[in-house]
Amino acid sequence: MNTDPRASRIPPLVLVVADRPILAEVVQLALRHGHFRTRLALSVVEAEQALTAGPPQLAIIDQDVGDGEILAKLGYTSAGASADRTPVLALTRRGDLKTILEAFEHGVDDIMTVPFSPEELVARVLVIMRRTYQEAIPLNAKLTFGELEIDILNRSVRIGGHDLPLTSLEQSLLYLMAANAGRVLTRDEILDYLWGVDYIAESNIVDRHVRNLRAKLMNDFRRPRYIATVPGQGYRFVPIAAD
Repeated sequence: MNTDPRASRIPPLVLVVADRPILAEVVQLALRHGHFRTRLALSVVEAEQALTAGPPQLAIIDQDVGDGEILAKLGYTSAGASADRTPVLALTRRGDLKTILEAFEHGVDDIMTVPFSPEELVARVLVIMRRTYQEAIPLNAKLTFGELEIDILNRSVRIGGHDLPLTSLEQSLLYLMAANAGRVLTRDEILDYLWGVDYIAESNIVDRHVRNLRAKLMNDFRRPRYIATVPGQGYRFVPIAAD
C-alpha cells in the first residue's frame, strides 16, 4: 500500500529499479531537482528487499529488469493495475509501440524510452506526483558541482556565473558524467547511454564530443577540473581541481 506524502513532512520516497548503475545514477541525480528521498535496487531481489522496508510513494522501474516481474509485486498485472498500488514511471530501451502499449495495459502511469533528457524525467515525475496526491513537489532547478552550475529549468550551464554555450548533446553528456562522478565511464557506455544501443557511430564520436565539452568548460586535460581521461578505459568526472 502506498503512503500519501501529505501525511508527513518527510520527503516522498522514490524506489528506483535499474540494473545499469549509469542509468540509475542519472535518475537519482534528476530526482535531486525535486524534494525526494531515493532507494535504489539494482535487481528484482534488491527491489523485493526494498519493498519490505516500506512502501514508496513512487517507483521508477526499468521494466526490462526481470522482464517486468517487479511490476506484479507493485500491484500491476496483465489485467491492469490494482486500485491500491504505487504509481509507476516505467523505463525501457525498447521504444517500439508494442512495448509501450503493453506497459500502459499493465496500468503504469507513464513510460519513457532510454535515452531520455533529465528535464523530461523530472517533468513527468512531478506530474505523476501531483496527479496522484494532489500536491505539487517543489522544483530545485539548479544543482552545483563546485563552480559548475546546471540549471535544468532554463537548460543552461554556468561556471562562476558565466553562461556556457553548450549544445543539447553536450549538456546531456555533462549531466551523465556529473551523475556518475568518480566512476570511470567507458566510451562504449557513453555511446550506449547517449545514442542508444542501435546507433552506428563513427569511431571517435565520443572523444570528439568530450573534447568539445572540455574546451567550453576551459578544462585542460593535463590538469582536469571536471573531466579526467583514464588511459585505456575512458573518462571520469571530477568536480574539483586536480592537484
